[in-house]
Amino acid sequence: MVNLDAHEVYQRLDTSNMIGRIGELPKQCLQAWQSALDLPLPSDYSNVDKVVILGMGGSAIGGDLVRALTMTEGKITVLVYRDYNLPQLVDERTLVIASSYSGDTEETLSAFSQALHTPAKKLAITTGGRLQTLSAENGIPVFTFHYKAEPRAAFGYSFFSILAFFQKLGLIAIKEQDVDETIRVLEDLSLSLDKGVSLKANPAKQLATKLLGRLVTIYGAGNLSKVAYRWKTQLNECSKVWAFAECFPELNHNAVVGYRYPAWLGQKAFIIMLRSALLHPRILVRYTVTCELLAEAGITHEVVEAKGDSPLSHMMSSVLLGDYVSYYLALLNEVDPSPVAAIDYLKARLAEAEM
Repeated sequence: MVNLDAHEVYQRLDTSNMIGRIGELPKQCLQAWQSALDLPLPSDYSNVDKVVILGMGGSAIGGDLVRALTMTEGKITVLVYRDYNLPQLVDERTLVIASSYSGDTEETLSAFSQALHTPAKKLAITTGGRLQTLSAENGIPVFTFHYKAEPRAAFGYSFFSILAFFQKLGLIAIKEQDVDETIRVLEDLSLSLDKGVSLKANPAKQLATKLLGRLVTIYGAGNLSKVAYRWKTQLNECSKVWAFAECFPELNHNAVVGYRYPAWLGQKAFIIMLRSALLHPRILVRYTVTCELLAEAGITHEVVEAKGDSPLSHMMSSVLLGDYVSYYLALLNEVDPSPVAAIDYLKARLAEAEM
């Protein structure tokens, strides 16, 4: 098995320094938060009752997490839309946010182009491309950031920029101290999970070792539901493995019945349960009982506790751990975590077909 404490492994497999990008997440979050708060927005942008966030892949997950944070407040409806067509509910009381790292994501551009013909307020988040051009041509505010990485590795920008816009417009009650606490938690966690920390002292390396050769499913609840999905996509793209995500309490109404067959699959499965002490008390009971059901079925599982005090720090600490785990599992699989050959092939084939 690959020695995760050997320096040569990182030189040989991580050709794009993905580990460096992961470690920069706290810095990304802080820069995005401060820069987005400084971006001037029209005064009427706060006069909305719904927000539609357009995006795909790593550019959309930030919208998912913002939506999760807003659901408990009930101030506004937030929809994350991953498709070519704009939803019919868009009107003059809607803020449409298009998020595309490259600025050339075809699904996002298609929906955003449709939004240009509506009375909705509009905002773009990108590093450039056609999205930046369209926005400039139509006088639409653009949050432009410059960060060279895989889109999924720029998560801090795509999430904290939207979070800052929501706070700036009064659409979410995020406190400055919650952001400060989250950055501190991420900085401390990153130090404890970095490649220089040995396997015996590094929880991310340890968990990745347990996942090698396994079929992984991530369980989450509440604010951690979409964090579980982030784990799933990171395992797909970085580790190049099958992975799935399920959410409490829904999984207790179906998934738990499916542990029995096929029996051989249960022996290969590994369930990771992302847990936060801030979840609804009845949900926390469900975690305990589900662990009992998994143990009875002989399915390997592990509970991972979120860190920090606020819902934001619980979400982000869980995200960062998942990013490190997916990275180390990629090395154990002896693959470079950065390239996504299947996605590149798909995009090339789509480019051959007419829109």
